Amino acid sequence: TMSLREHALSLFRGAVGTVRPAPMLKRALKLQGDGCPQLLVKGQAFPVKRDLYVVGFGKAVLGMAAAAEEILGDHLTRGIINVPLGIQESLQRAGMQEMLLKPHSKIQVIEGAKNNLPDAEALKGAVAILELAKGLTADDLLLVLISGGGSALLPAPIPPILLKEKEKLTKMLASRGAAIQELNIVRKTLSMLKGGGLAQLAHPAQVVSLILSDVIGDPLDIIASGPTAPSSHSVQDCLQILTKYNLLHNLPKSVEMVLSSSPTKPTAPENYSHVSNIILGSNTLALEEAKRQAEGLGYAALVLSAAVHGEVSRVATLYCQLIQLVCLGFASLGEGPLSDELRGNLLQLAAELQIPGLDLDKFLQALRGLGPDRPVCILAGGETTVQLQGTGKGGRNQELALRVGLGLHKAQATGTSSPQGRCEILFLSGGTDGQDGPTEAAGAFCSPELVAEALQEGLDVEAFLRNNDSYTFFSQFQGGHHLLVTGLTGTNVMDIQAILIRAT
Repeated sequence: TMSLREHALSLFRGAVGTVRPAPMLKRALKLQGDGCPQLLVKGQAFPVKRDLYVVGFGKAVLGMAAAAEEILGDHLTRGIINVPLGIQESLQRAGMQEMLLKPHSKIQVIEGAKNNLPDAEALKGAVAILELAKGLTADDLLLVLISGGGSALLPAPIPPILLKEKEKLTKMLASRGAAIQELNIVRKTLSMLKGGGLAQLAHPAQVVSLILSDVIGDPLDIIASGPTAPSSHSVQDCLQILTKYNLLHNLPKSVEMVLSSSPTKPTAPENYSHVSNIILGSNTLALEEAKRQAEGLGYAALVLSAAVHGEVSRVATLYCQLIQLVCLGFASLGEGPLSDELRGNLLQLAAELQIPGLDLDKFLQALRGLGPDRPVCILAGGETTVQLQGTGKGGRNQELALRVGLGLHKAQATGTSSPQGRCEILFLSGGTDGQDGPTEAAGAFCSPELVAEALQEGLDVEAFLRNNDSYTFFSQFQGGHHLLVTGLTGTNVMDIQAILIRAT
């Protein structure tokens, strides 16, 4: 029989494989007919009357563009994409030829946004995209490829604002504690392309956006700051935020000028009738594929949520309690004071974490109905946060895995859940982009046994966690066998967690 680790690895690979740019585009995008060709996107038809252009921006866009060019062939007139600095070289090194454009491609690649920050190169690319969009006619079709990281790659402040002025304002807001949503509203208001700007500039051409979502809930106006989606915010919202953080009175002159001359209402949705925004890949799609594969391996598989977020220690507690509940069910102790107490704690914790779309009552009901004989696989996705305190090496996925392992070990040691002893448990958390913090790992596998082994060897697991040093912890065992190392995947739909439990 395969080990739980092999199962978890294969589920993770399947989930990531389904949102990789090439297979994803090939499933969704077709070109049909020669006389008056049509672009088919997920069954919707868009006539190609004259010229077909491609623009794109984001971390996964290079692979998307390579696949798009293959599908569009000679119908493609030209394209411009903005991608992260160094990505072509790193994909080349990783041997991922299928993610790279062919030597005589009609698509121009501009690399920029070093360290995910807007810079002069990204601005150059954004201006080239803007010029292309402005020149389109009603007979042209503009295919827009969007993925996470697109925001930093599309900086085009409204003149006379300079990029460094906009950056300085964003930094000041961030240092005063503004939330990412607030930063995005201010950025969009001062930008020519964000918040629907690109779609408006491309009018009257038909605009079709293919989107790979890296944001919880897939909100069109937030992914890459929504260049082709109607913005639901007005200049008033921007002014309110600047007032809230006491910045209204020391704005650069250029920003004051732009704000005073901006339209007070956002562009009406009917002005977007020439635009179609289509989500091609998301965390939900990746989890659905993992579930399909888990069922193929004989598991009773359930998806908890694709929107798990919150402080990593709280999320770890949620997973630990869920696992203990499943183990009680395996020991035919699914009813009784202990499981009632766990259920109560879980419901309270879920309420505090406010995970969108999670109906825990319903989920626990489904768990109860599984019966004790089949192994169980619980899948989830989203993005947790870590409050950095230490100087160690790690990332949110490795830290989450270690915290879950430690929590389970403690529950076993205190004897509160002796039935856990009749369960084999594996927890995996990984970043779908193949990266987790400043390490070569994408995440880690952990079990209560691993933590027990570490403690026997005299390692202080809590100290590793206090120092945010989960990577160093996992590196010490079986040559890093517990680290999930995939290399860059060329895609990104946040993180995926898999919990595998079977009776022993």
